[in-house]
Amino acid sequence: MAIIWRHSVLGPRHAAIGGELEDWNGMGTAWFYDHTPERAKADYETIRTKAGLMDVSGLKKLHIVGKDAAYVIDRVTTRNVDKIAPGRSTYASILNADGKFIDDCIIYHMSVNQWMLIHGTGAGMEQISAVAAGKDCAVLFDDDLHDISLQGPVAIDFLAKHIPGIRDLNYFGIMNTRLFGRDVFISRTGYTGERGYEILAKGKDMVHLWDTILEEGADMGIGPVQFSTLDWLRTECYLLFYPGDNSETYPFDGETCGDTLWELGLDFTVSPGKTGFIGAENHYAAKGNERFKIYGVKLEGTTPADEGAELLQDGKNIGVVTFGMHSEINNHNVGIARMPVAAAKPGTKLTVRNGDGTEIACTAEAMPFYDPKKAIPSAKG
Repeated sequence: MAIIWRHSVLGPRHAAIGGELEDWNGMGTAWFYDHTPERAKADYETIRTKAGLMDVSGLKKLHIVGKDAAYVIDRVTTRNVDKIAPGRSTYASILNADGKFIDDCIIYHMSVNQWMLIHGTGAGMEQISAVAAGKDCAVLFDDDLHDISLQGPVAIDFLAKHIPGIRDLNYFGIMNTRLFGRDVFISRTGYTGERGYEILAKGKDMVHLWDTILEEGADMGIGPVQFSTLDWLRTECYLLFYPGDNSETYPFDGETCGDTLWELGLDFTVSPGKTGFIGAENHYAAKGNERFKIYGVKLEGTTPADEGAELLQDGKNIGVVTFGMHSEINNHNVGIARMPVAAAKPGTKLTVRNGDGTEIACTAEAMPFYDPKKAIPSAKG
């Protein structure tokens, strides 16, 4: 049984519509409102065609403040923090001393000597805390700061009715404002591939915000979506989920867990020429020595790959599909896979074998499958 030690104030709201709270990152999270395929499909289509509201408060929020705050973040993450202006944010990776991926995060530059870092289920908080020890800064874990994510094509039209200037907020921009009479911090970020916004507020204000967004947005098609919807969305957008796509879930025989950014395709998260971050030398030395590659697969038919389905080439098991999905809207049946470097080329003929023995022909294909140029989340106006 999972030990849930963090609690979202929205728990009763999720339970009222059938939500079963399961552990994610120590917090009770509404993975499902309904286990039926129909609900999963409907929630996915809500975000792709209208807008969905999701509770992502299980993300861990860290405030890093003080004279050495920028140094600590620069040392821990792969990004050059000097390039992040106040009012901006960026996506980054966190490595261990071996140059292996242990977490990802978004870095927010709030103001001079004030930063926030939001991360998932990895060891980001431990890494930040260790580097900050003895430095002239404080690391504050803020579990009262709740986070809901409004994602989808109508999200901007809805928010624009209530927040002046929201259309001018660029991709990865941030703003402090008020929404429905409550103080909020809004970040133009998300995990869906759509134009979306994360709305952060104090716990005491979040139920009011959740209820009002759903009430006021109902006529625009805005509805609550279950947390598991992210797996459908992220799969076609090449958004990895730690540890689900990693060797912590799919270990190599005789090896300790850990994947390089070159293997995961996350090497773009390292600022050009940056050195001095934890694991930097081993990260650069690992280039060209990939044991596998994260790469896409496109399946025939409409039966998706199971989570953890075997990936075959000429009848031999060569890898695994970490997650698969079929989209009627986008007319594709795709998955994220771990496969040998030699197979990770467009058009390589492969086969997926699901848990029931069903074999499905597929080909290796580059990701993302949806909006490859990210024109949707970065749109202006």
